[in-house]
This record gives sequence, structure tokens and C-alpha cells, in this order.
Amino acid sequence: MPTGVALRDVREQLFDAAERVLLSDGPNALTSRAVTSEAGCAKGVLHRHFADFDEFLAELVRDRIGRIDGQAAALRDAAGTGTVAGNVTAALAELFGTVAVAIVGLVTSRDELRARLRTTTPAGIPLLTEATAMFASYLAAERGLGRIAADADIDALAPTLTGSGHLLFADRKAAPPRAEAVLQVVTAVIAGVTGRS
Repeated sequence: MPTGVALRDVREQLFDAAERVLLSDGPNALTSRAVTSEAGCAKGVLHRHFADFDEFLAELVRDRIGRIDGQAAALRDAAGTGTVAGNVTAALAELFGTVAVAIVGLVTSRDELRARLRTTTPAGIPLLTEATAMFASYLAAERGLGRIAADADIDALAPTLTGSGHLLFADRKAAPPRAEAVLQVVTAVIAGVTGRS
């Protein structure tokens, strides 16, 4: 259904449309027709930019994973400021308060997509693996500043924070958890290594 309207950044418009479909109808509703319909363009537009729909989905996930890099840098820069629990709580809300939960659902529901993503995320669940690395990097920075115990097991804490955060935000239909609820979980996870930080 050509609209006669020129598409400027086609990839980004298609990605944004896919996210809207994911958020409103979930991973099972995500088809090339649903994406192009949501984007207001002809179905052929998607196939002009991507070899097939699985390539489109892989690039969508990689693009969203790439956004974690910026968040990770900002979180590392926050080391030594505020409280450790407060910084982690804010990062979890920023990460999972977006389309990330739906992206995780998409990745876990499509075998071909996971296979394609193995080139960039060889282990774990894409997006959650990168989120875990973000928290590990931040916790290591805080440990370097002495705000986390020197013997803290960051390799155990980071996935625990990521998994706990994902579970708190996983219900796409309910309201997001209150910040106090997220802070309570984060505080419980890191209590043994931070005191009251």
C-alpha cells in the first residue's frame, strides 16, 4: 500500500513500527505485513532493505542491543555518585521500562532469530546477556571505588540483578512496578556487599 510519502530513515521507521506492534500485540503478532502496515508503507519496502524477515528481526534486536552501550557508559559514569542501589534501580527501570521485555519475548520465541543472533551474542539470551555485562561493568567500577566489597562476586550479582529486573517488568499488560518495589529487590540482592550503598 504505497502512501506517496517518502520515507526518510526507513530502517528506523520499520524498527519503530515493529516495536509498536510488539508492545501492543506481542511477539506472535509480529509479521512483515504487521510491521509495514504499522509503518504505513508497502510490504516490499521491508524486503528492499533486508534479505528476509528474520534478517530484519535480527537487525532490530542488534540495534536495540546497541542502545545498551550508551546506557552502560552512563551507568559506569554514575559510579561513585548517589547510591549503588539507586543507580541500579534507575538503570533497571530505563532498560526494562522500554521495549526490552518484548524483545526478550521475541528472541525466546523464534529459533531462527536466536540462531542469527549467535554471531553477536554467542551465549545466553541476546539483550539480557548485554544487560548483564552492563551491570557487571558498573559493579566492578563501584568495587574499584570501594563502595562494593572487594570480595563481591560480581559474576553472580550481575545476572541476579538482570534476571530479577526482568521478572519485575515481565508482565507487559500490567502497570510497571513501582520504583520502591524495584529498589527493594535491588537492595536485597546487593545488601551483603554494599551495606547501605
